[in-house]
Amino acid sequence: MANFTIADIKALREQLGTGMVDTKKALEEADGDREKAVELLRLKGAKGNAKRADRSTSEGLVVAREQSDSVTLIELACETDFVAKNERFIALADKVADAVAAAGANSVDEALAAPSGSQSVADLISEEAAIIGEKVELRQVRTVAGDSRQVYLHRTSKDLPPQIGVVVAYTGDDADTARSIAQHISFANPAYLSRDDVPADAVEKEREIVTEISRNEGKPEAALPKIVEGRVSAFIKQVALLEQDYAKDNKLSVAQVAKDAGITVTDFARFKVVA
Repeated sequence: MANFTIADIKALREQLGTGMVDTKKALEEADGDREKAVELLRLKGAKGNAKRADRSTSEGLVVAREQSDSVTLIELACETDFVAKNERFIALADKVADAVAAAGANSVDEALAAPSGSQSVADLISEEAAIIGEKVELRQVRTVAGDSRQVYLHRTSKDLPPQIGVVVAYTGDDADTARSIAQHISFANPAYLSRDDVPADAVEKEREIVTEISRNEGKPEAALPKIVEGRVSAFIKQVALLEQDYAKDNKLSVAQVAKDAGITVTDFARFKVVA
């Protein structure tokens, strides 16, 4: 009979984030030796990484790392919420965030190539995924630079790590308003900073769509230009941060709130797990 208990299975599973059956089998094969069981689970996981490549990652977390003049935001994804809240997965995310921030990476490719100790971030993730037993992927990376920065991390569930992360870069001294704008971004999900940042092709595509919709609604042809431009303006107001109605007071735009506070928002990033 193997020299381990249910408590040993539970402790090892919580340590590694591995499945119940795999953990029990590894302890059986190792005759209760936890270090040997970890090695067996790593070997099994390494063989399984390729098989997991096509699986979907619908859980995970967002981590931010502040540098002297920037903030790096990452999204690390996994398959289940069990792993997302596991200490080993959270520790992995912290290591990845540290390495990515130190490298100043601003894309997933740059981040995966960044060094983490004696290995790359890509190798670190692959090694840990082998132990955890799930597909793990670095899905988003962004470094936001600016004179001042505010970070807001939001938990969508109290028993899970943050799954929405926002960074706001700004000039000015009102940190409280800047943080409030970061909270607004977490809720409103703008795609661009200002009206001028919305790509012309996106605006034109929206114009084509609302023109067709307006015609299908039977709007008079003579009135179409005005109706279409009104709907295009509404689209821009929806996707451009500074044009949006402020979440805490919809009588004000975000631009007006920033102006009243004496700050200028220069950049932002927003990640959401499974966005």
